[in-house]
Amino acid sequence: MASKEKLAGTMEFPPPTEQPNVYPLSWVNTTTKLQEVWEASQREYWDPEKLPWDTFNVEKFTWEQRESMAYWWTLLSVFDASAPPVFASAFIKTYEMHEEDVVRRCFFSVTRDEANHEQMCGLAITKLLEHPDPLTYEPKTEIGRKLQKNAKWLYFNGGRYWDGFKSAVPKYSLGVLFSSFLMGEMAAATIFHQMAAGCSELVFKEGFAKIGKDEGRHMAIVLTLMERDYPTLPEEEKEIITKQIRAGYLFLSAVLYEPPADFWDIPDDFIENQREGERYAREAGFAIPELETKKENWKKAMLNVKAVLDKYDTEFPAIPEVGITGKEITDVDLDDIIPVF
Repeated sequence: MASKEKLAGTMEFPPPTEQPNVYPLSWVNTTTKLQEVWEASQREYWDPEKLPWDTFNVEKFTWEQRESMAYWWTLLSVFDASAPPVFASAFIKTYEMHEEDVVRRCFFSVTRDEANHEQMCGLAITKLLEHPDPLTYEPKTEIGRKLQKNAKWLYFNGGRYWDGFKSAVPKYSLGVLFSSFLMGEMAAATIFHQMAAGCSELVFKEGFAKIGKDEGRHMAIVLTLMERDYPTLPEEEKEIITKQIRAGYLFLSAVLYEPPADFWDIPDDFIENQREGERYAREAGFAIPELETKKENWKKAMLNVKAVLDKYDTEFPAIPEVGITGKEITDVDLDDIIPVF
């Protein structure tokens, strides 16, 4: 049947609509716990432009400090600038799968929040560098030049994973997607609350606190949906989830710990440059956690995810980098991973 064939003159009712159709035309709600999360997202919505930017005087910092703080926001941007399209894809999937009304609204709220986080990154970078693009910016110091090289490699790596994400989303159920999202949200909530507590600049304290609260809300959405779906999850999907957790650890380590060289394609001096930049940023009162704190954060987040998966008899992968034992995963395929933040 041609897609635009006229049928109304030949039958009383139209034939069944081929599925998945993009819209459900239904507003059923059974997961009532999510209504509270949605209402919280409405109350807690914030505008990055209305943070107290007028209190942030960049001229009191050296250019080394400014370029180093801008680098950290750029590092975060590799994940946060990809988050709106990543979650928008998941949002569309909730419509294609005819998910409950409240589930669709919650995924909309996540997409909206992630767009805010990306905007926050852009405002901070533009203010610090007096330039809206860290890749075309002309560095003023030696550390600025080193960090821009790092940023260009991060951007290159991040771009490669988008193709993998686009091919993975249609293949996987929302249950598999939830596992990847959970890991990102758990780890992110921790680091943002830490940075909110440690940063000396008011605009960063308020921004990180709001981002951390958003991430906590996203985590509640994922946990509620896992509680709904995981008791009946097929065994073959559990195996995929175990691999996704390992892949997610490697991907997110770039911002939450340090990028593993066997997964990220980065030059030999990348880690050294990043650590030097972090020292300048900390001197300026920008509270990037020290390496050991990052490691503890990551381990704690991984153990929390493990506790959730154990509850649903889903194997957890070995994460030797932070001392967690589990199933050995050695075949992480870039075309199959779902990178999120």
